[in-house]
Amino acid sequence: MDTERGTVRSAAQAGVTDAPPHRARLPRSRRPVGEPPGPGSTSPWILMYHSVAVEEEDPYQLTVSPQRFAEQIAWLHRRGRRGVSVRELMRARAAGRDERLVGLTFDDGYADFARHAVPILQAYGFTATAYVVADLLGQANDWDAKGPRKKLLTVQEVTELAAAGWEIGSHGLGHQSLPGLPADVLTTQTRESRRLLEEVVGGPVTGFCYPYGDVDLPAALAVRDAGYDYAVAIAHSPLTGRFALPRCYVGDRDGAWRLRAKRGRHRLRDTVTELRRARVARRRAAR
Repeated sequence: MDTERGTVRSAAQAGVTDAPPHRARLPRSRRPVGEPPGPGSTSPWILMYHSVAVEEEDPYQLTVSPQRFAEQIAWLHRRGRRGVSVRELMRARAAGRDERLVGLTFDDGYADFARHAVPILQAYGFTATAYVVADLLGQANDWDAKGPRKKLLTVQEVTELAAAGWEIGSHGLGHQSLPGLPADVLTTQTRESRRLLEEVVGGPVTGFCYPYGDVDLPAALAVRDAGYDYAVAIAHSPLTGRFALPRCYVGDRDGAWRLRAKRGRHRLRDTVTELRRARVARRRAAR
């Protein structure tokens, strides 16, 4: 089956009739790939979740139990922090109002996001971003060969989440790692996934998440040129910036002490990244 037509047809069956016209898409971004993600040089603190559920076996350690997740969110609340979508975080950062905010992200678009994570987040007035795989809505995580089979959000669920104010971002078309792909395939992965999701949510999709966190310069350029406002990766790297925002992995073992440690490690890696950039800049200036 043609996956593009299948997705669009599913959206129509779900009652999505207010999809934006082609001309409504955001213009191609001209931002430098390594542009800082807002005022200052440090990266915002963004937590990376995947699945919130109960699993007996989880070899990839991508699942957090609802009880542990509730404890982690309560800890953020007690610390005076508010969890927000990356879209909201970037807007607040641009206005200099992000001091107590932390980004909450959920990769892969698991159905348990709506079932278990959303109610807990709503109880604290938090928001979050769900990155979904455009060609696999309503299917399963078949890319995880050794992990438990998990259902993915359906077209209808994604539509309802977006209508309720949750940010929906792109995680590519088929959960394919982007580095090393030909330029035309990169273009398809970034632009087509955005187009399909915009038809589903009935509005702009401005955030991208690199599958597996894998990113190189051609991938970051493809994301930028596809018109996204930002992209999230995992590790700090020479590309760290608006189109490769680093994130902190959160697992089921992470209690208060480990979250504090991860916050400190994030700040340390930010400092090291900036020192390396400054050193490279000095070398270039001396040539």
